[in-house]
Amino acid sequence: MKVYFVGAGPGDPELMTIKAHNLLTLCGICVYAGSLVSPAVLALIPDSAQKYDSAAMDLEDITAVFEAAHKNDVSVVRLHSGDPSIYGAIAEQMRELRKLGIDYEVVPGVSSFQASAAALKTELTAPDISQTIILTRTSGRTPLPKEQELKELARSKATLCVFLSTHKLAAVAKELAESYGADCPVGVVFKASWPEQTIIRGRLDDIAQKANELGLKKTAMIIVGWALAEDGFASKLYDSSFSHEYRVGKDQ
Repeated sequence: MKVYFVGAGPGDPELMTIKAHNLLTLCGICVYAGSLVSPAVLALIPDSAQKYDSAAMDLEDITAVFEAAHKNDVSVVRLHSGDPSIYGAIAEQMRELRKLGIDYEVVPGVSSFQASAAALKTELTAPDISQTIILTRTSGRTPLPKEQELKELARSKATLCVFLSTHKLAAVAKELAESYGADCPVGVVFKASWPEQTIIRGRLDDIAQKANELGLKKTAMIIVGWALAEDGFASKLYDSSFSHEYRVGKDQ
């Protein structure tokens, strides 16, 4: 018996890993992350499986499911949206499993920031502009260390992928504009890869208004940075004069 922390991916079941798909379609017990997992992915769970929506459960409830499954020697799929390692709250669950002596494994998944970049048809890194991607969120009920507040991170001018913060988009945009500039490009992707996926493109000085007009308040990824500009610099990797161990530059 084992508990599998499985990444459900961003929503489209075709964006799950083969391993995640196989575990889900064969599972006997599944604890899934409520409305964050798409109906298309949940449809893969066998009708015969025991299903638990973790939105209505606390850590003690979830641990009780694990413990009962262990006694009955039935493996559990603990299904998390995106990738379990990013805002998945899996650390405390794994601590409980270690206390109980129950084996577990983590199966990675495609994150919403990756699906959002794909939806925007953009590259998050760009030569001479940004070679760093920062995954972050705004503070709220879960506080941030002072040195990790958006204002501090923005000084790097890296590409920022901001999770769980659409409801504070106006404040986020205003704060980031101080470092990136009001005309910095922004992409907001609501439910990336779901049938109802919605994409908003704009600048830090108008993105909040555009999102508000569509009524987008949650379940969206905010991507900010000059790497999103369509007139960015080209990588040297495929420059005809750029040589590496597999290719000699044409001017050499």
